[in-house]
Amino acid sequence: MNTVYKRLVFLLAALILIGAAGVPMVSAQDGSDSNEKVIQTSASGDVMVAPDRAQVTVSVRTENADVKVAQAENARIADAMIRAIHDAGIADEDTKTVRYSIYPVYDSSGPFGTKIRYYEVTSSIQVTLRDVTRTGEIIDIAVADGANQVDSINFYLSEEKEASLRADVIKKAVARTKLDADAVASAIGMTITGVKDVTVGQSYSPVLYESARYAGAADSKVMSAPTPIEPGELKVSAQVSVTYLIQ
Repeated sequence: MNTVYKRLVFLLAALILIGAAGVPMVSAQDGSDSNEKVIQTSASGDVMVAPDRAQVTVSVRTENADVKVAQAENARIADAMIRAIHDAGIADEDTKTVRYSIYPVYDSSGPFGTKIRYYEVTSSIQVTLRDVTRTGEIIDIAVADGANQVDSINFYLSEEKEASLRADVIKKAVARTKLDADAVASAIGMTITGVKDVTVGQSYSPVLYESARYAGAADSKVMSAPTPIEPGELKVSAQVSVTYLIQ
């Protein structure tokens, strides 16, 4: 082995040793102290609150052997109904068409049942109410002005109200995790010294769904009081997990 080759081997070995000396030791727990003692608890916080939004879906259904006549009649009635809703103070952006269908109804009495008896045209309008106390009133207005079906009534929270409640439900959830952790620590003869990690889940606010059907609107214009609709309450909740340090 010549002198130059020996020097190269020696230099390479030295570089490997220097590089190895500069590599930090990393634990299997990504730098955490493997001797740490922890208690992990999870809890949910919740609050009951009245909804501040409602969505009512009403439909106009017309029938005629001539599909164009059924369409024209449907458009006339639906337009009058929407105007009445707007005249009641509901903004244009709070009404929208969510369904429009033309459905042929066949005569099943024949040998093949392929003859069309009439066409059924349905247009469904969704109304968003920012004052839930007007739900029954708006339903009555819609029915009085042509709606012959009330498909659904949904109660929910606006994004603003749900956001304002989020801090409260999170605080409640954290307080419950602390109570559980204190109980466990006391039972094993240890005390909580700090918090290692916190995970906050999404808050949850359900929608209350109600269904309704109107047989017709014959007496709706002479109603002395709006249809009573009670929205009830919604439960807003959030999940929190906390890892506490103990000693």
